[in-house]
Amino acid sequence: MRVDQLLNKLCLIKTRSIAKKACDKNLVKINGKSAKASANVANGDIIEYSLYGYRNLLKIIEVPTGNVSKTNAPKFYQFLEREKLEIEY
Repeated sequence: MRVDQLLNKLCLIKTRSIAKKACDKNLVKINGKSAKASANVANGDIIEYSLYGYRNLLKIIEVPTGNVSKTNAPKFYQFLEREKLEIEY
């Protein structure tokens, strides 16, 4: 599954277009490498993204098939780290 679709289906990013733009701006990494929106995600991959004022690091336990409800979404990933970003003005 594409990384932009996955982030949207698991309710981590509000819309797929926001996920795509985050990938275009190099805010999303898969296993430590910058990811394009079309990059495929596999079970066990580590995804890092910086959005909404936080840097999130998570491990994909299982890539979902089909739609995922908001209550079932956390079963597919495990948060490894969540850090508030310091915003400079």
